[in-house]
Amino acid sequence: MRAGLLVVAMTTIAATAFAQTGTRARDLGVPLEGASGPHNAITDVAGVLVGHTTIIRGEGPRVIGEGPVRTGVTAILPRGRDLTDPVFAAWFTLNGNGEMTGTTWVEESGFLEGPVMITNTHSVGVVRDAVIDWFVQRGRRFFWALPVVAETYDGGLNDINGFHVRPEHAFQALDGAAGGPVVEGNVGGGTGMICHGFKGGIGTASRVVDIGGASYTVGVLVQCNYGSRELLRIAGAPVGRAIGDLLPCYLTAPAGRPNARLCDGGGGGASPEPVEPLGSIIIVVATDAPLLPHQLARIVKRTSLGLGKMGSIASNGSGDIFIAFSTANAGADGADGVAGLSMLPNAQISSLFLATVQATEEAIINALVAAETMTGADGLRVYALPHDRLRSVLRSHNLLAGDGR
Repeated sequence: MRAGLLVVAMTTIAATAFAQTGTRARDLGVPLEGASGPHNAITDVAGVLVGHTTIIRGEGPRVIGEGPVRTGVTAILPRGRDLTDPVFAAWFTLNGNGEMTGTTWVEESGFLEGPVMITNTHSVGVVRDAVIDWFVQRGRRFFWALPVVAETYDGGLNDINGFHVRPEHAFQALDGAAGGPVVEGNVGGGTGMICHGFKGGIGTASRVVDIGGASYTVGVLVQCNYGSRELLRIAGAPVGRAIGDLLPCYLTAPAGRPNARLCDGGGGGASPEPVEPLGSIIIVVATDAPLLPHQLARIVKRTSLGLGKMGSIASNGSGDIFIAFSTANAGADGADGVAGLSMLPNAQISSLFLATVQATEEAIINALVAAETMTGADGLRVYALPHDRLRSVLRSHNLLAGDGR
């Protein structure tokens, strides 16, 4: 069983032919380069824990404050339960139509002083305040705190203005965080997300590299909610153009939107008004390589290259915000006198750049592959990326790994 998942007020959603559970990109023969860690997850970096709280409740027309609810919270803890030892960190924004709190101090100090939390756009404030309360209740001593909380928009599937994420949901994600395999797809902060017009959500991957005889791990976790269908590419194949149907659609036209795209028997109708998700992506990079903040600033920018391989153009409406941290150099912030630090020379970190690009790309694909078809507020239905058709597209381009052709 994959650890770190709590589902709150679960409502059974009708099963569909597109239901997909526990499948990952490599299971389908997606050709991916680089050696992964044992769980192919951000938790392959020793000490990193991940927890989710998933809130799924109600169906039918949207009633603000009541639902339907398709949202949640994801927590990434860099040093597990140790809240007194910050990690070196850096952040980067490729396009700033989004939010990640606390990053001004990350940039100024070079340290990340707590977890990274991810939720929906209108729940950033409550999650931020909950983290401070969680610190207090766990006995952490501090004068002030600037938690890092990021968001993407789930207002298509979720009653986002109903403020259904509560402080206890952030607590549950933090308290339930665990190592090992990470649950992906429609979970945590990714519950109500849409990616390239398919159901999106949480995805993760890792890479292990050898530098000078030492082994280092790079792990990536994404909350995937960006991109157009037409531009989606997987392993270089134009998957979005090949699977042009199964677009988001409504079971019935919502009030005031008579021209909304309606679902038909094949999924995705031909009505004139499309469903245009307002998209973003949050990317979290962890590594055990001894890197200083200026080097992590170089690492975190490389996530953009993995994102670009998937077909992102960092559009005007997208909040593409990324953070990277290193679990090396424990105790660097609490040393008396001169702190003794270790670092890899710049000339030796290009393999970590490559690992970051590769893990970012695979994490996004894993999010798409793991996600399941979801119907949410106002009967909006968002279809999962169909595994059989993905394999067919890859095969047609001679890209299916392990294929006999």
